[in-house]
Amino acid sequence: MPIHYNQTAQEFHLQTGQTSYIFTVLKNNQLGHLYYGKKIRHRDDFSRMLLIDSRSNTTSVFEGELEFSLELIKQEYPSYGTTDFRDPAFQITQENGSRISGFEYHNHKVVKGKPLIHPMPAAYAEEEDAVTLEVILRDPVTHVELILSYSVFEQENVITRHVRFINRGDESICINRAMSLSVDFPDADYEMVQLSGSWARERHVEARQLRTGVQSISSARGISGAQHNPFLALKRPETTEQQGEVYGFSFVYSGNFLAQAEVDHYDVTRVIMGLNPFDFRWVLESGEEFQTPEVVMVRSDDGLNGMSQIFHRLFQNHLVRGFWKDKERPVLMNNWEGTYFDFNEEKILQMAEAAKKVGVELFVLDDGWFGKRDDDTTSLGDWFVDKEKLPNGITGLAEKVNDLGLDFGLWFEPEMISKISRLYDEHPDWLLQVPDRRLSHGRHQFILDFSRREVVDYIFSMMAEILREAPITYVKWDMNRAMTEIGSLALPHDRQQETAHRYVMGVYDLYDRLTSEFPRVLFESCASGGCRFDPGMLYYAPQTWTSDNTDAVERLKIQYGTSMVYPLSTMGAHVSEVPNHQVNRVTSLKTRANVAYFGMFGYELDITTMTQEELDCISSQVAFYKENRGLVQRGTFYRIESPFEGNVTSWNIVSKDQAEVLVGRYLTLARANDGYHRLKLKGLDETRLYRIEGYRDAFYGDELMNAGLLVENYLPVQGDFESLVLKLIQVKE
Repeated sequence: MPIHYNQTAQEFHLQTGQTSYIFTVLKNNQLGHLYYGKKIRHRDDFSRMLLIDSRSNTTSVFEGELEFSLELIKQEYPSYGTTDFRDPAFQITQENGSRISGFEYHNHKVVKGKPLIHPMPAAYAEEEDAVTLEVILRDPVTHVELILSYSVFEQENVITRHVRFINRGDESICINRAMSLSVDFPDADYEMVQLSGSWARERHVEARQLRTGVQSISSARGISGAQHNPFLALKRPETTEQQGEVYGFSFVYSGNFLAQAEVDHYDVTRVIMGLNPFDFRWVLESGEEFQTPEVVMVRSDDGLNGMSQIFHRLFQNHLVRGFWKDKERPVLMNNWEGTYFDFNEEKILQMAEAAKKVGVELFVLDDGWFGKRDDDTTSLGDWFVDKEKLPNGITGLAEKVNDLGLDFGLWFEPEMISKISRLYDEHPDWLLQVPDRRLSHGRHQFILDFSRREVVDYIFSMMAEILREAPITYVKWDMNRAMTEIGSLALPHDRQQETAHRYVMGVYDLYDRLTSEFPRVLFESCASGGCRFDPGMLYYAPQTWTSDNTDAVERLKIQYGTSMVYPLSTMGAHVSEVPNHQVNRVTSLKTRANVAYFGMFGYELDITTMTQEELDCISSQVAFYKENRGLVQRGTFYRIESPFEGNVTSWNIVSKDQAEVLVGRYLTLARANDGYHRLKLKGLDETRLYRIEGYRDAFYGDELMNAGLLVENYLPVQGDFESLVLKLIQVKE
C-alpha cells in the first residue's frame, strides 16, 4: 500500500517505488512536515523526526510554553501570523479584516485512483495506477474547509498535489494567496535549476546556488510565458545529468504562477509553487469552493536525466489524452515561412502537391485565410474565409488537398481580436480592458475576455462550424501576446483580480469543448512559439510549437532545455528556410533535419522553389523520420553533452526494449587542427551487440557507453554547424 497512516502517532507516510514523503499532525492540530527523500521502510512511529526545540528569540504558539514554535518546525501547508514568518502557502481575509487562519486536522480518506479535478487539467489515473489521500482541515472560526490532495503514482515515482478551499461558513472570505504545494527541506545545499529566456530563446537552462532569502521565478503576463517556465528543480551541487540527487516540481497551469525557494536563517529551504499571488484575489461566497491547479513533484538519484525521464513518462502516460496520445504523429508542411500572408488557393495547392511528392502527410494552412487578413493589423475574431484568396472556401481547399493524398490542417488564434474587424464593431466590450484607461496592443491585436461565457460560446460556434464542414485533421492554436490592462467589464469591482484566472479557465473550457466534439483532430498549441509551453496545455493539445525560432543552432539549446521536463513527443520541430528568418544564419538542410528529427517533425518553407537535389534530400529525410518516429515518440531520451556548457551538443534515444538507438551529435563552430572526440552513449544494454546502420561496425553496449564512438570515423569533415545522426540496431547473435 503506497499510503500508510499511523493512527496513534497521527502520521502519514506516502511511498512511491523510490521515495518516501512523511508528515504528521502537530500538537496544535496543524500539519507538520517530517521527510521527503529516498524511500525508507515504514514503521509505526516517526515522531523522532520532529524537531522540538526552544530558543529565546522565537515566538511560541502556546502561552507559557517555549518548546513549540512554527518558526522552527517544518510545516506541510503553512500560514502566516501565528509564529511562522516565512512566506506562507495561503492567506485568507475575513469580512472583519482578519488575515489569521487556524486550519486544524479533522479527518482524512484514501481512495483508489485519482479523482478528476475538472475543469482543471491534471494528471489522470486508473484505479490500479494511483492512490489518493485527501486530508481535511477546518478552521473553527470561519468554518472554511481546506482539503489537501496527494495522489501517489507508485510505479512512476510521482506525487501530485493540489488544494481545495470550501466555504462552509455564513460569511464570504477572500483568498489572497493559494499555493498548490509547500515543502520544507532540512538544509540549503542545493542549486536551483530553472528554464528561462524570452521569445525565440525559450527554456534555456539556468542554475544558481541557493542563498539565504527568497529566490523565485514567476509570470504576471496572464500566460505561463517564455521568460520562466512553470518548473523548478533543486539539485545537489555535485549532481550531473546522469547521477546525483534532484527534486523537480512542475505546475500544471497555463497562466500566472509563482515558483519559489526561500532559505531561512536556520538554512531550512521552503519550496512553494502555485498561482501567483500578485494581482490575485478570489471572493469565495458561502457554499462555494475554489481549487488550485496541480503540482507534479518527483525525486531522482539518477541526476537531471533521471528526473526528466520521470516527467516524460508521467506526461506521456497520464497527462496527454485521446486519439493522438500513442498514435504516431504525421510529417507536416506548414506554409507560414514560405508565403506569410501572400498566398492564394493555386499557390497553396502547388505547395501541397510538391509536399506530397516528397512524402509529407499533412499540409497546414497558417495565418491569413480569414476576414481581410492581408497583414497582422486586421480580422482576428472574424473566422470566416477570405473568398478572394480561397474562392472555394476552406472546405473546397481541404477537399482538394485530400484529393492529392494529404490531410489538411488549419491555423486559428481564437483568443485574440483586431480592432479592424466585424467582431470588434459588434462587441467592443468583449476585450479585456479597464474603463477610462488606454489599451496597449501587441502585434496590433487585443485580447478577448475569455472570463465571459458568452465570448467563449461565440468563438466555439465559429470554430466548430468550420471543423464540422471541412475535413480538417489538425489545428494549430496560436496566442501572440501577453495580457495588459487586465480587467473585465462583466465582473464587479471586487472581483476584478479574478479576471486572469477566469480567463485561463475560459481557455481550458474552449479546448475541452473542441477536443470533446472533434476527438480525432490533432491540436498543437502555440503562443508566439513557446510562450505557453506548459503541462496545462498538454492536457488538451498533445504537442506544442516549441519556438518561433527555427534556426538549427538555436534550437539545440531550446530543445535541450525543453527536454528537462517535456518529452520529445510534445515538441513541434520543423525544418525552415535559410537564411533563417529569426537569426539570418545559414545551416545545411542536413543539419536542420538532424535537429528537427528529435521532435514532432515537419517543414516550414516554400518547397516549390527548391532544387531537385534539395527535394531528393527532403524525400530521404522524410523516409528516415517515418522509419524512426515511433522511437522518437516513445523511446527514452538521454541528454549527453550540453550546448550550455560547450561547443558540442549530443543526445540519444533508446527504445523501451533497448534494441534500437538513435544518436544525434552537433558541432556549433569548427576548431582548427582539433583533437579527436569520443561520444559515450547512454541507456544501452551492456551485453547486447549493436550495429550502426550504413556501416559494418558493431559494438557491445558496454563499449558504446564506456569507450564510446570515435566521432571522426563517422564525421570526417568538420565545419561550422556540422551534425551527425546515427541509427543503431541490436544484432541477433
